Amino acid sequence: VQLQAFGGGLVQPGGSLRLSCVVSGTISSINTMGWYRQPPGKQRELVARMGTDGSTDYLESLKGRLTISRDNTKDTVHLQMDSLRPGDTAVYYCVYRRGGLTTTRYMYAWGQGTLVTVSS
Repeated sequence: VQLQAFGGGLVQPGGSLRLSCVVSGTISSINTMGWYRQPPGKQRELVARMGTDGSTDYLESLKGRLTISRDNTKDTVHLQMDSLRPGDTAVYYCVYRRGGLTTTRYMYAWGQGTLVTVSS
């Protein structure tokens, strides 16, 4: 499985950005796609993830500002980020794994990361 993320860049505080990730290769009919991020000097954390059944899981502190969506026909996952803050500055990684949100048997495959910088 290969993951290609794009859409990062520089945005001013309060602005919006949409990240996208295309997953290619052998893709399970039941899977989870999502996003992690790693702010400078901090640990990587889950941002949001979504199953093929539409179920979602968000980092609690980001609810209301971020929206994850996916197109199962194109094996693509998106992350709409609104009201961005400097604290959202991070490298954002898209992820994929077999199974639904509650599956723990399989490990995530990771994309290369895309940098989001929120600054005036």
